Amino acid sequence: MTNKESQRVEYKQNWRDDCLKVVSAFANSGGGVLLIGLDDQGTPTGLKNIKKLLEDIPNTIRNKLGILPSVELNRENKEEIIKITVPPSSVPISYNGKYYLRRGSTAQELHGKDLADFLIKKTGVTWDDAVEDRGDWELLDKSTIEDFKRYAVDRIPSIVRETDLIPILQKLNLTDNQHLKRAVFLLFGKDPQWFYSHAVVKIGRFLTDTDIQTTDIVKGNLFQQLESSLEILRTKYLQSKIKFEGIHRRDILEYPYEALREAIINALIHRDYWGFSQIQIRIYPDKLIIMNAGSLPPEVPVESLKSTHISKPRNKLLAEVFYYAGFIEAWGRGTIKIVEKCVEQGLPEPDFKEEHGVMTVIFYKDKWNKENLKKMELNERQIKAILFVKEKGEITNSGYRELTGLSDEGARIDLNHLVHLKIFEKAGRGRSVHYVLNKSGD
Repeated sequence: MTNKESQRVEYKQNWRDDCLKVVSAFANSGGGVLLIGLDDQGTPTGLKNIKKLLEDIPNTIRNKLGILPSVELNRENKEEIIKITVPPSSVPISYNGKYYLRRGSTAQELHGKDLADFLIKKTGVTWDDAVEDRGDWELLDKSTIEDFKRYAVDRIPSIVRETDLIPILQKLNLTDNQHLKRAVFLLFGKDPQWFYSHAVVKIGRFLTDTDIQTTDIVKGNLFQQLESSLEILRTKYLQSKIKFEGIHRRDILEYPYEALREAIINALIHRDYWGFSQIQIRIYPDKLIIMNAGSLPPEVPVESLKSTHISKPRNKLLAEVFYYAGFIEAWGRGTIKIVEKCVEQGLPEPDFKEEHGVMTVIFYKDKWNKENLKKMELNERQIKAILFVKEKGEITNSGYRELTGLSDEGARIDLNHLVHLKIFEKAGRGRSVHYVLNKSGD
């Protein structure tokens, strides 16, 4: 054989019902060719009842899978084989209620998140767009809907005149022939966790990754979760400093309130609700981390989040309602706004990371953290000294030598470089010279 078993080619000695797995996997992938009458090495084995097979195989495939691939007779080394050419299908093809994809030279059944992602890609139906069969109009929170009407008046002016719930939800595309979609209960439900117990925000204070001091679980619909999460962070977990502008007093949160709000909204509307993990907000002594399940689409690499990029929400209905409420923009500027607000407050740019299907935003309390210092291309000695000064308040030349093992001249060069970078300030005179962190933060 000129072809070998691969992503697009498979051999079978005889036709059996499990060949339908291969056919469905080819249809669900990029298409492929199934050759009946060859062993694993591609050597003809001699088919029997070929005439009957040529009649039965197309009928079986049509009846079991609902597709009509090409089935034809070929010759290989004077032996007859059956060639089944399967084109890719635009709709998902199941065999006995199960879905298969071609991976390498095998047909693998899809489960869990892989299955959900596959069905979304094939059908275009997102999690929030599906009908909730258990839903009922009485389970909606009217006060949240009234709040939404006030929020949305700028972008949907006519909504304030609506008194009936049905046309409001129809305008928002949240119904399907009077049936309520999942998005309705997440957005406006009295108790969404009755349907989706995992749809909560978990907030915790961490000393280390394993040392947890306190935890809060935030429930309710998405608008309530947003408001409650921010209030709990502001009053229980984060500190504020007082700043006066003239006679006006301002309480400035240690992380920009608007940046946190934007990041929490992103987590709420872009998370993968097919899975069962919770949104996590972790507060450490020197950083704050927001995590949600859900990979970025291929069109939006994580590297692009700090610059202009397209907006492609995972949950289109959730995103649209938050847009109408004026909570987000439709131009993919949310992550850029997060960066801008941190920089305006004199903090380092946050990091956006995507690993193992989890999206993470990391806010840093000040510039003098190890992650940010590494980005400044400082050496390990300098980073060690900066963290020392951050904890102890100051360092001398002799202290630097003791900490790093450098000579007097080497310590002087390192310290002068840190002063030049405006990380350290030189204080005192003569033998009392010491170095402190630059108070301006520039």
